[in-house]
Amino acid sequence: MREPVLVPRLRPFTSTVFAEMTALAVRHDAVNLGQGFPDTDGPAGMLEQAKDSLFGGDNQYPPGPGRPELRAAIARHRQRYGTSYDPDTEVLVTAGATEAIAAALLALTEAGDEVIVVEPYYDSYAAAVAMAGAQRRVIGLTEAGDGRLELDLDAFRAAITPRTRAVLLNSPHNPTGTVFSREQLTEVARLCVEHDLIAITDEVYEHLVFDGSEHVPLATLPGMRTRTVAISSAGKTFNCTGWKIGWVCASPELVAAVKAAKQFITFVSGGPLQPAVAYALEHELDWVEGLRRDLQEKRDRLSAGLADAGFDVRPSFGTYFVTADVRPLGFSDAAELAWALPERVGVAAVPVQVFTDHPDEWKYLLRFAFCKQNEVIDEAVGRLRKLG
Repeated sequence: MREPVLVPRLRPFTSTVFAEMTALAVRHDAVNLGQGFPDTDGPAGMLEQAKDSLFGGDNQYPPGPGRPELRAAIARHRQRYGTSYDPDTEVLVTAGATEAIAAALLALTEAGDEVIVVEPYYDSYAAAVAMAGAQRRVIGLTEAGDGRLELDLDAFRAAITPRTRAVLLNSPHNPTGTVFSREQLTEVARLCVEHDLIAITDEVYEHLVFDGSEHVPLATLPGMRTRTVAISSAGKTFNCTGWKIGWVCASPELVAAVKAAKQFITFVSGGPLQPAVAYALEHELDWVEGLRRDLQEKRDRLSAGLADAGFDVRPSFGTYFVTADVRPLGFSDAAELAWALPERVGVAAVPVQVFTDHPDEWKYLLRFAFCKQNEVIDEAVGRLRKLG
């Protein structure tokens, strides 16, 4: 019998850079600023609610679309942007945003379709497009005069073909920390309407924006409410990345399509954790605002430390991440440095080029996560100074 062989479209995705860097960090006892997870827990009230659910009999399958109280809380939360969703027909709970994105692509695209993806992109996007059998068409970011990155709208327009089915958009943007402006997103919305495109928006960092930046959900813009699959999750908002509770908000037709794929991937997940997330969405947004302020200070702390260590630090307006150019330190390839850093100085970071189809255009940047305790950031900076 023939040996099982991974199908060609998935061969580029046999491992993730996060797993590789975390393994290196463990092997060399390095400070891990590569993988984006916080090292402190979320709000105590949410954790207490989870404990009550775990010991209160909520340990069996939840309803397929998600617990009713969580769907209602998600719908109420979304009203903060001026959009209303029916919790019974327009909200779907998923196993994190990663599953939501994969299920949306599986449900809404197929072989022959093209999906516009902005690079650098979170690594699961390329894999999810490949699993759906579609093809990604990549457009890059371009630098504005103040060092801020923004969408290359000319490239976006040029990327649209008769085969384009969807656009996958992430703002606040991982890995660069940029937050797309209302003006740019308005043009994206116009193009989606003009060319009848579906938009899949990854908004997991929606609350984590800095310096007065505004998160603008694409679904709120003219013509986009019925053609946008808006995705977010509890992980980044409430420091519970391991819970994997995400959600989709969209029109009934789009939610039904995503559910058709999702129910045969995980069916359901996180039953006893869903009431805790519902509680947090209703009662812990003040805690989230404190988290946002704290993360802005951590961004400043790490950025200053990286600059002091000799990096050229790029501005970050959201997420957990800041990127830094390695060339002032005499290095020409951030990937080579990233794989050497854990052993060389005891710090793990991620090269931005692994998130792109054009690595040479991004080969000088490392991504560092600042969602860590201050003493961890300070220790990492102290070790990185040895590079100079």
